[in-house]
Amino acid sequence: MAKIYDTIGPRLARFLLDQPVFFVGTAPLGAEGHVNVSPKGMGGTFAVLGEDRVAYLDYTGSGTETIAHLRENGRVVLMFCAFDGPPSIVRLHGRGRVVLPTDTGFDELRSHFPKERALGQRAVVVVDVRRVSDSCGFSVPLMDVRGDRDLLDRSHERRDPDYFTDYWRTRNATSIDGLPGVPGPDDSAAEPAGGAPAPS
Repeated sequence: MAKIYDTIGPRLARFLLDQPVFFVGTAPLGAEGHVNVSPKGMGGTFAVLGEDRVAYLDYTGSGTETIAHLRENGRVVLMFCAFDGPPSIVRLHGRGRVVLPTDTGFDELRSHFPKERALGQRAVVVVDVRRVSDSCGFSVPLMDVRGDRDLLDRSHERRDPDYFTDYWRTRNATSIDGLPGVPGPDDSAAEPAGGAPAPS
């Protein structure tokens, strides 16, 4: 039976950190815009920062939908499923913001993750969690994890820093709906939607 929790307690935090993959859901405000769901993996790239705050490392990739949606409206949900052991699904609904390597506070946030995999990092996505819930997950299949893929690591290791700057400018600047994506040097993703100061 579904249950709503006041905060992310120790048991839920352990569950979240133990999952090898989670899913990030966002959407633009416009009715004609595309809803987006992104799978996230790679060990050590998700962190529980407190009872109502989590974060994950965002790496350079072909899309920029999550960043664009968070810059526009901040709405986000993270979903975690148990693929072994007792069935469970946990959802974290909240407000997300994008913190770039050039933004104030990035270094402190980055310290919550392993030092490895710095090459290719685009941002830290921080979620201030407003609703924590679980559900049964009875229909989620049992699956064995063989390990992290190393394809992203190997791809990034072949690149120099200028490659990423150019990639963000040419391929990550806008979403598929034309919303602003990865900011340029004169723009900032640190401000949540509406231009209010980013929460500390």
